[in-house]
Amino acid sequence: MNQERQLKAKLGLDVFKPATVPPIRIKPGMQRDPRLRPALKACPAGLYTENAGGEVLLAADGCLECGTCRLLCGTEVLEWAYPEGGAGVQYRFG
Repeated sequence: MNQERQLKAKLGLDVFKPATVPPIRIKPGMQRDPRLRPALKACPAGLYTENAGGEVLLAADGCLECGTCRLLCGTEVLEWAYPEGGAGVQYRFG
């Protein structure tokens, strides 16, 4: 089994409890900002995608709360916070 499959198998064991407010959002009007581009490749959960119009889209469900996008993109384009108590990721791999 290769390393990528091992990682996906471990991530598949995690439990995600949705928050009432998404813990991470792209700020309004910033979807085309070039500072978001690094998140397309660096997000370990693969939450960032690009549409045909060149806008970066975010599906916050499944966020691993690692902060990679916050570090790479900056708080000028992202609103990032840990989810409210009881919500978010619960790691299950051993």
